[in-house]
Amino acid sequence: MPENAEPAETTDARPAARPGGRNARVRSRILAATTELVARNGVTGLRYEEVAELAGVNKNSVYRNWPDRADLVGDALLRYAEDSAPLHDSGDLRRDLVEFLLALSERLSSPIGRALMQATIAAPVNADLDEAVRTVHDQRLAAVRERFDSAAETGEIPPVDSYFVTELLSGPVYLYANRRRHPFTREVAEKIVDVVLAGLRAGTP
Repeated sequence: MPENAEPAETTDARPAARPGGRNARVRSRILAATTELVARNGVTGLRYEEVAELAGVNKNSVYRNWPDRADLVGDALLRYAEDSAPLHDSGDLRRDLVEFLLALSERLSSPIGRALMQATIAAPVNADLDEAVRTVHDQRLAAVRERFDSAAETGEIPPVDSYFVTELLSGPVYLYANRRRHPFTREVAEKIVDVVLAGLRAGTP
């Protein structure tokens, strides 16, 4: 080493969990695997051994980060909560709501959507999991509530309880996704939207 050279820094000084580092990638794989397995087997059927195998990590990595299964499932749901059905304000409320319902139906048929449905069943007996499920549902539907509020402000519809109307609008989509007996088509989405909007304009809710 040259006489005036500074001593090299040791690698031990690096943070263990840098954003985008190895630990973040491991966590991401674990959460993705958890989502897939919950969608397939439900919350009660989730096994850490299977999560580790599917994620390609050591089982201890799962236990170390999530000693409680409900926390693992909750974090998996929240990690993918941004996969919300989009809603665009085109100026035509009917069109916007129809497109939203079609996108929501598509999301609910995905692994994260199926995992959310499974977690919803298990949530009432676990407060932490119930909170995560409620957060995901709330995030998915927030844009619709805002769209109803903006439509009321511009006079497109009368003033409404946007929370109530959004639940009324989205509820049938969850039933279709859960029962899987009939496809959720554009015609179905249009019928739902037309019934809801007719009720609003008649002052029913």
